[in-house]
Amino acid sequence: MSVLARQYKEEIRPALKEELNYDNVMETPELDKVIINVGLGDAKEDPKLLESVMGDITMIAGQQPTVTRAKKAIANFKIREGMPVGMKVTLRDKNMYEFVYRLINIALPRIRDFRGVSRDSFDGRGNYSIGIRDHTIFPEVDVEEVDQITGLQITIVTSAEDDEEGYQLLKKMGMPFND
Repeated sequence: MSVLARQYKEEIRPALKEELNYDNVMETPELDKVIINVGLGDAKEDPKLLESVMGDITMIAGQQPTVTRAKKAIANFKIREGMPVGMKVTLRDKNMYEFVYRLINIALPRIRDFRGVSRDSFDGRGNYSIGIRDHTIFPEVDVEEVDQITGLQITIVTSAEDDEEGYQLLKKMGMPFND
């Protein structure tokens, strides 16, 4: 069991039950999944970029991403239907807890001039999204071998009913909010 999963089960869940005044432990919010998206608009000109970024995302996530393709052609962007435009990976269970632990404790503090993440990025249902401009903040990525720096969008999906419950859950897990 990962460090964060054990901490959630032994410390965070009982604390949330008390703090949110729930009768049953099963009512407390928990992590459902983590989705990592990468947009690759430049992949139409450089096919090797797709392979390079796929290797980096595989190292970051711990599992291979799926390539997302254009659903329809857009002439202004020179994109045809079916062209690769990005990739995504969905993490659950053990991989999810490992990734969130590494994100909070290792990757986010490596961002230059980092002062915390915004509390305004909740979607109204307790899910949190964060955009990262530089994927090389993860220690798994060898900066010497990176062809192009890409951005990531990370969405943390929780079972929380509203933003306040989601905030309490992520705060207890150690997410560095800039309150």
